[in-house]
Amino acid sequence: MSHVLAAVAWPYANGPRHIGHVSGFGVPSDVFSRYMRMAGHDVLMVSGTDEHGTPIQVQADADGVTPRELADRYNRVIVEDLHGLGLSYDLFTRTTTRNHYAVVQDLFEGLFANGYIVARTTLGAISPSTGRTLPDRYIEGTCPICGYDSARGDQCDNCGNQLDPEQLINPRSRINGETPQFVETEHFFLDLPAFAEAIGGWLDRRENWRPNVLKFSRNLLDDLQPRAITRDLEWGVPIPLDGWRDRNDKRIYVWFDAVIGYLSASIEWARRTGDPEAWRKWWSADGEGKDASAYYFMGKDNIVFHSVIWPALLLGYSGEGDKGGQPGGLGKLNLPTEVVSSEYLTMEGKKFSSSRRVVIYVRDFLERYDADALRYFIAAAGPESNDTDFTWAEFVRRNNDELVAGWGNLVNRSISMAAKNFGAIPPAVDLTAEDRALLEVARTGFATVGELIGKHRQKAAIGEAMRVVAEANKYLSEQAPWKLKSEEEKPRQGTVLHVALQVVSDANTLLTPFLPHSSQKVFELLGGTGVHAPMPKIVEVDDLDGGPAYPVLMGDYTEGARWESVPLVAGTPLAAPKPVFRKLEPSVVDEELARLGEGA
Repeated sequence: MSHVLAAVAWPYANGPRHIGHVSGFGVPSDVFSRYMRMAGHDVLMVSGTDEHGTPIQVQADADGVTPRELADRYNRVIVEDLHGLGLSYDLFTRTTTRNHYAVVQDLFEGLFANGYIVARTTLGAISPSTGRTLPDRYIEGTCPICGYDSARGDQCDNCGNQLDPEQLINPRSRINGETPQFVETEHFFLDLPAFAEAIGGWLDRRENWRPNVLKFSRNLLDDLQPRAITRDLEWGVPIPLDGWRDRNDKRIYVWFDAVIGYLSASIEWARRTGDPEAWRKWWSADGEGKDASAYYFMGKDNIVFHSVIWPALLLGYSGEGDKGGQPGGLGKLNLPTEVVSSEYLTMEGKKFSSSRRVVIYVRDFLERYDADALRYFIAAAGPESNDTDFTWAEFVRRNNDELVAGWGNLVNRSISMAAKNFGAIPPAVDLTAEDRALLEVARTGFATVGELIGKHRQKAAIGEAMRVVAEANKYLSEQAPWKLKSEEEKPRQGTVLHVALQVVSDANTLLTPFLPHSSQKVFELLGGTGVHAPMPKIVEVDDLDGGPAYPVLMGDYTEGARWESVPLVAGTPLAAPKPVFRKLEPSVVDEELARLGEGA
């Protein structure tokens, strides 16, 4: 058994999340975590809502509430949505806890003590009409490097280069279109160039990363610049230095505190389990966690934060950049094993846009369709390595042709025939070559599918699992057990159905990481009792350090299926099954496109 950290990108709490968001960070991380647990590894899956920064302040002002009230509202919405999808977090928390503040400030102090955080006077963007600071992401203009006319003040999405807002050509506020004023202000900067050599050597040792992630990350090292980690804000983590900690106009920038959330959530999880030092099994680079692995899941717009900036923070805190230094109080910390980045999901040929209502929120989706139908689409057709378009026609086709007519049909007809003719799982006698061949296809699927999930090739993995389903459907059609009606043929009919049911059981296990809700149902249809696919729970908790209470996602994932074939027991009672999946009418496409049209 090894310790595996699944560090999942933090959804921003300024509104509900849409299906494009969860296709990048949510479902892929859960598939991986569920498989790794089933394979016997000790998994810690953590994340939470990202709740600081000016965008929260701007949205709160627009809604006439405080930033905390806005964050509370959308934290709960997001927790409920991720729960509905069955994402098996060990802890899904938030960045407004006092525990998080303490860990962020500890890393800041460690980096500062080692000389990796320095004060500089720089230019800050101010709104002429309000006098308030404009965040970098709320300034747009032409990129001075590639000429892209919609570059943001912190990064150009076209060429990927880091930017400062004053570098933009013809900068403008995304809030009201006005030209910002730039005034001198003092801030703290992370000395990123001091980590170029260490990060470059670390990237050179990365193996089996997705090529787009590795290439993009290496290119970023060519022109690293110091990066501001504080901002003129009222909403965020206070700066833990004398003369700064009590100021109301300066805060730690949201990108700095959010990536530290992986560590703070792990520490919070450990404290809530009653073993405050347990997090070290996944994080300690020179202790019991030195052989642990850590996988970070996100969309491609977050690569820079996880493959360059977060490693820089970890290296600097551990005293391993160009300037050396001593490890902070938490000790040396593990770097990521792999940054698993997905591409973008579009919708009906357009970019997701909440303002233009080219969007379907997770909550709305789950009100109308099954969670596993969405999980299946993301796994089978999602943006794993290329931008992918979600269309309602393709969603309905995959649901009806693959889930209902393929997997659901195999489950229904094999269990129905066994229940009708035997009332239980029949015994198998005198296996033929065809029987043994199908059983072998299912058994070898565990190694094939498991290896693919472990390498983050989930499209290929679910394709192999569905190939087992297709072979079983073909076997049933060829063996035609419904034609074996005489007393002499009864043993053969029972054998065929036993083999089919065994493969249903095996295929169900192979599909469990992808389809946990329906896999529990299939397990029970086969006579199973207890937990097959453990689910997260929403728990209302008190802040460990005296702050306001809040909801978290947690779960006990020690029970459930193992990643292996489990022989069925002849004589286990069976009842006539109910359909596992819902067939969708073609009219769904027109109805959903009409909803999009109304918002256009």
